Amino acid sequence: MKLPASPIALRLTARRAFATSPHTTLRRAQPRFRNPLDKGKFGQSPCRGYAELKPTVPIAATPKSRRFKLWTWTWRLTQLSLLGGLVYFAYGVYELRNPDQQFEPDPEKENLVILGTGWGAVSLLKHLNTENYNVIIVSPRNYFLFTPLLPSCTTGTVEHRSIMEPIRSITRHKKAAVKYYEAEATKIDPTDKTVSIDDISDIKGSSSSTKLSYDKLVIAVGAENATFGIPGVKEHSCFLKEIGDAQQIRKKIMDCVETATFKDQSPEEIKRLLHMVVVGGGPTGVEFAGELQDFFDQDIKKWIPEISDKFKVTLIEALPNVLPMFSKQLIEYTESTFKEEKITIRTKTAVKKVTDKTVEAEATGPDGKKTTEVLPYGLLVWATGNAVRPVVKDLMSQIPAQKDSRRGLAVNEYLVVQGTKDIWATGDCAVAGYAPTAQVASQEGAFLARLFNTMARTDAVEAQIEERSTSLNLKPGNTAEIATELEGLQRQLRRIKDIKPFHYTHQGSLAYIGSERAVADVSWLNGNFATGGGMTYLFWRSAYLSMCFSTRNRVLVLMDWMKSKVFGRDVSRE
Repeated sequence: MKLPASPIALRLTARRAFATSPHTTLRRAQPRFRNPLDKGKFGQSPCRGYAELKPTVPIAATPKSRRFKLWTWTWRLTQLSLLGGLVYFAYGVYELRNPDQQFEPDPEKENLVILGTGWGAVSLLKHLNTENYNVIIVSPRNYFLFTPLLPSCTTGTVEHRSIMEPIRSITRHKKAAVKYYEAEATKIDPTDKTVSIDDISDIKGSSSSTKLSYDKLVIAVGAENATFGIPGVKEHSCFLKEIGDAQQIRKKIMDCVETATFKDQSPEEIKRLLHMVVVGGGPTGVEFAGELQDFFDQDIKKWIPEISDKFKVTLIEALPNVLPMFSKQLIEYTESTFKEEKITIRTKTAVKKVTDKTVEAEATGPDGKKTTEVLPYGLLVWATGNAVRPVVKDLMSQIPAQKDSRRGLAVNEYLVVQGTKDIWATGDCAVAGYAPTAQVASQEGAFLARLFNTMARTDAVEAQIEERSTSLNLKPGNTAEIATELEGLQRQLRRIKDIKPFHYTHQGSLAYIGSERAVADVSWLNGNFATGGGMTYLFWRSAYLSMCFSTRNRVLVLMDWMKSKVFGRDVSRE
């Protein structure tokens, strides 16, 4: 016989119900008294009070809470990415500032002499395993210059030191030590395998002229500015190939502006001084014309408003259109953009004579009729044509196979100079069947690095084969073992020697056309992707930024862009 629940059991049940209630912070749980005569509930244990409570149903997540979690995780990933980028940047700066110890290469190894510090030479040095050779670099320029941004230096958009990478910094980060001589190669003797070099710096020591012997020679000296024999070009024009050229142009721009504002200057003279003429409708000439117009519209007009309606830029091109390497739609887009910017384009126009104040040009009309006109100018920039350097011309005269070559050293499919042995050429001084661009020279330099690395490995494997062959059958019981090793070494040698000839892969063409717009003709899958406008301008900047040689260059260029955008370009003369 079961007894009714006692008052003590009822109080215990109520206390437990209070402890497990989800609303304990709001009110005290009340005990649930039952009828003692209820047959179903009579005499149950106090522990059953837990089961009688309704389970708490979790509240479903609202869309707002899901969005909040998404943004939280996105923010956390962004922070981690920024932190990782900062750590990577810090490591890159530390590695740049603290190079590893180098070792001197074996003096018995071959001498590899590289003439030049341009795109081809630096690309070769970057990918070359310097442990295999005694590498010697000769150049009067002790830095690598990122030439695609050189037009930006003429107006102060980018400072010139931001696009220069010291050659000593590049050589110091190689595993084996590399020698560098700041000198100019004056003569190459392919018979004696020597290169004559002269120190052409302002400060000279007791030794300023010497000869270097080579086993392998790479000629990457580039090209000179071509004047095509036009009178007055060399004397009165500014070129755009080196840092010194950009600095000279920058000074002359401000000289023209300040002279035009001189007291009692005649209107005709002001018009002449503020007329800037650019000869050459390639990427260099087009980019410089766009940068020059931006400089005047965005900066000079604000500080010198009295000449705001007198500034003029004229682009002269002998071909039917500018940017001939781009697609037709991009050429038309460039011409329409220049028309909006009030830049005059004169196509089918050839310069015949240059004086200190005028350019005499011959224009061909739609009907084929030629007319001559004289253009007064304040600044003339010559941005067209390449000419062979004297040292290359002298070498060509010594090689009978080069007698018919006019634009540079003719090379074969492995970039070996025709008619020679152990001499290679790359860049603008070589005639390889491709346009003389930085992209071609860079790929040629990388190819030569792979070729020389392969040749060094080949020599090492051949030495091992010779060593094994000479010891074959000299000792009893080693014939099978040495024969197996020889088969493996010969297979390895065949794989190493299987290097394909040089093949250029065009990755596209980019050009800035002013007003924060650019054009791009980029290789995409099996065709080309042509685009132009403001978004292309951002792509142009990001592409050039990624192509800069070092982290230091990228940071400096980015800071220059930000500085010119926030504070404007500097209009001081120096």
